Amino acid sequence: MDTAQEIQLAVSQLSADELARFREWFDRCDAEVWDRQFEEDAKSGKLNQVAKQAIADFRSGKRKR
Repeated sequence: MDTAQEIQLAVSQLSADELARFREWFDRCDAEVWDRQFEEDAKSGKLNQVAKQAIADFRSGKRKR
């Protein structure tokens, strides 16, 4: 059994209250990981082309609501 399977088993055995606490923790953890990745991508320039295209689309009236 690998770690992911062990975690899945453990989570499936949590009470409703424990699951709620776990979900809150996991949401915070997941958001922090996403934020770090986004910051790294922004600093490295990976998002520059996407941002330029979004600005160009906005200025030309090509946008989605």
